[in-house]
Amino acid sequence: RTLTTALDHPRTVVAVLLGMVVLNVYLFSVIPKGFFPQQDTGSLQGNLMADQSISFQAMAQKVRQVVDTVREDPAVENVTAFTGGGGGPMGGGGNSANVFVGLKPLAERKDSTERVIARLRGRLQGLTGARLFLQSVQDIRAGGRQSNAQYQYTLLADDLHELKDWTPRITRALREVPELVDISSDQQDHGLTVQLQIDRATASRLGVNLTQVDNTLYDAFGQRQVSTIYKDMNQYHVVMEVAPQFWQSPETLKDIFVSTSGGALSGTQASAAAAGTVSLGKTTATGAAATSAQRNLQLNQLANSGRGGASTGASLSTSRETMVPLAAFSHFGPSITPVAINHQGPFVATTFSFNLPEGVSLSQGTAAIARTMNELHVPASIHGAFAGTAQVFQQAVGSEPLLILSAIIAVYVVLGVLYESYIHPVTILSTLPSGGVGAVVALLLFNTEFSLIAMIGVILLIGIVKKNAIMMIDVALEKQRAGSGDPRAAIHEACLQRFRPIMMTTMAALLGAVPLAVNHGNGAELRQPLGIAIVGGLVFSQILTLYTTPVVYLYMDRLRARRARRVARRPGAATAATATAG
Repeated sequence: RTLTTALDHPRTVVAVLLGMVVLNVYLFSVIPKGFFPQQDTGSLQGNLMADQSISFQAMAQKVRQVVDTVREDPAVENVTAFTGGGGGPMGGGGNSANVFVGLKPLAERKDSTERVIARLRGRLQGLTGARLFLQSVQDIRAGGRQSNAQYQYTLLADDLHELKDWTPRITRALREVPELVDISSDQQDHGLTVQLQIDRATASRLGVNLTQVDNTLYDAFGQRQVSTIYKDMNQYHVVMEVAPQFWQSPETLKDIFVSTSGGALSGTQASAAAAGTVSLGKTTATGAAATSAQRNLQLNQLANSGRGGASTGASLSTSRETMVPLAAFSHFGPSITPVAINHQGPFVATTFSFNLPEGVSLSQGTAAIARTMNELHVPASIHGAFAGTAQVFQQAVGSEPLLILSAIIAVYVVLGVLYESYIHPVTILSTLPSGGVGAVVALLLFNTEFSLIAMIGVILLIGIVKKNAIMMIDVALEKQRAGSGDPRAAIHEACLQRFRPIMMTTMAALLGAVPLAVNHGNGAELRQPLGIAIVGGLVFSQILTLYTTPVVYLYMDRLRARRARRVARRPGAATAATATAG
């Protein structure tokens, strides 16, 4: 009865179908979009950033304080942290530390990783001199860029000073945006340094040149390799430096003395005598000891060749040297310097890292950044672009319409070849708008963003939904060829005959996708959008296509008949037909 009513009111049904097409465009434009769904894998990783002038000992205390605070959270099972692990945003350094947090199983902690991160963020706000940036470990990552947060936005400029002026302003503005959290930049331009000013005239009067000063400072603080101890199975490098307790203050410079001879060898120490005597200050080495000392000296000279500097591997001086205090011809004072200057391509660059609060999609976050940059009126010489995962997301979003269109064109070509017709593939493809509307509506109802996984679900819907029309049209064409040729009677009977197989196959596909949509557990967030999109699309399209497909079939059949009559009225068409029959 309902099918007959739909066939009696074809214009109403077509209007509903056109409304589905318009609704598709609108829903796809307003639904929040993301890249990959945020998974709850039960693991967190983060970076602890402290003041750029912090010492290693103070940084170690900050790390212990953060570890103790994080471990007190009831959802945390274990915490591991280390500092000084090397360069890079996540590799450690003098003022950074890596933190890894293992959470309890989801059934025990109840809270998601986003809520745990938000709770820890609140507890660590009172930590002075350091900030902890946490993010959930994901099974799938894209972008190839590590930072303090999951997403990145990079500023590029021609002038370093202009970039340094604008970076703090942009940082403060982005921290006021509610769609973003954990805002940080990799600009570190406030590292402490000591500038040593040399009075060259005084140094020259004292017999000291700048090369000697440079070598002396490198010997004291540069960790120069000065010797190698050779054994039967191994060799050991000897490194020169001042004692570690003198690293802690620049006042050590007042205790540095510069040798006017620059550490050059003299006397019998540099001779090649193998069995003679070698004077070592007030002591004398003879025989085998002299031979060993000479051999070690020669080997060290070979090992140190090409390394530069005035140190020669000699353990003791063999001549009287004049030692001049460094403070006699210099003075020093504190200053600031960039810890690192980042580049991207030919431009100096600063990268902002950000995370998203719970319930905010990546498309909303990127739109908020673009809006903030426009409101700040950043000069044209500084231009920003998303990097890492955010950049890959923008590229994927831009190609999604083209991907859907390519899939529809491919299906149309295949159906055109199978049916040897330009008309019937359009009838089959008329089932797709309802499937798209159902998928997007279901995602909106479950507060799920349109991610790359949901996009895969829509592509799968294209293959599943059109089988309803294929089943109807196959039977209708067969009955129309074998019967009286009435298209309405043929499609009406085809719909009645194929109703049960259509419902059976749809329910099989729908129930197969239900576990994906309702599954909960570690990493289930990656599969849920796929199940939700398939279930919503199948339910909605099943209701509409049972009525829209027969009506579209009738309109397409009339179009085919009208085209056939137009071809038959062309001049020469009857002659060609007669010749073909003959």
